[in-house]
Amino acid sequence: MKSKLLDFAIAALLVTTAFAQDAPRATVKTLKVTILSTMLADEGLGEWGFSALVESDGHRILVDTGAHPNTVLSNARDLGIDLSDVQEVILTHNHNDHTGGLMTLRRELMQKNPSALSIAHVGRGIFYSRPGKDGKENNSMLATRKDYEATGGKFIEHDGWFELFPGAWLTGPVPRVFPEKNWSGTGKVLSPDGLVEDNLPEDTTLVINTRRGLVVVAGCGHAGIVNILTDASKQFPKTPVYGLVGGIHLFSAKDDLVSWTADKFKEFAVQNFMGAHCTGINTVYEIRRQLGLPRSQAVVGAVGSTFDLETGIHPGDIAQ
Repeated sequence: MKSKLLDFAIAALLVTTAFAQDAPRATVKTLKVTILSTMLADEGLGEWGFSALVESDGHRILVDTGAHPNTVLSNARDLGIDLSDVQEVILTHNHNDHTGGLMTLRRELMQKNPSALSIAHVGRGIFYSRPGKDGKENNSMLATRKDYEATGGKFIEHDGWFELFPGAWLTGPVPRVFPEKNWSGTGKVLSPDGLVEDNLPEDTTLVINTRRGLVVVAGCGHAGIVNILTDASKQFPKTPVYGLVGGIHLFSAKDDLVSWTADKFKEFAVQNFMGAHCTGINTVYEIRRQLGLPRSQAVVGAVGSTFDLETGIHPGDIAQ
């Protein structure tokens, strides 16, 4: 009798698990993405860096913190944006142009709200040592980790997909299915496999599931934007990409790679593209041309530019 009950319980568990896996994913109702750090700027300061504020269904989360310590803080003030109630930040990878503003923001904002930017989501590998040829440590995140945790901040490392809030997902490190190799290739990382070429194994991206399709917010997309979208398509089968915002590190890419990327974007049905930071101005224009998108749906991102789920891209004067 006990054996039959056990078999029934196991069967019920398997059915429940299967149902949960097949259950539809949550979708967000509202979404607005505002760029706070990139090179172009209508208002505020431009820099080689990236940061964006994501607001969705009452949640606010910061993606990256720019390069210079005060850029994002200053730009947010110029744009009339209060970041003090933003508790969580995503650091897409270890590079200084995405992490440089973290400590300034944390220390400044916690004066008003102790929990401001108190949780930092990162991909597994962001704290791996990056030894230089001179023997010095090239990963500034090791020192930043100590400083951040000293303020009461907490890092959460992810090695796979994680739901930040209903409908909003962090990819964690992405499988490199295609050899996009959009990193410098000059650095080394001390990984579990030893000292190897630093391909930014921790690179992670924010993916938001909306009723119109996926909205992807990338810092640099060092994992390869096609690899990222391929991974996302496995999590959300047959779901088009309604919006792509941020950097995809193709500023120095050869024409054939840009063209190949644009062809892949067609497969993912990319409908809106705001390419900022390391994307490259020419890359944005070439992808826009190949996708046949109107000017209103594919622009270079600028400080203050927004992407809204309902009203689309608002590029500002300089990027329109």
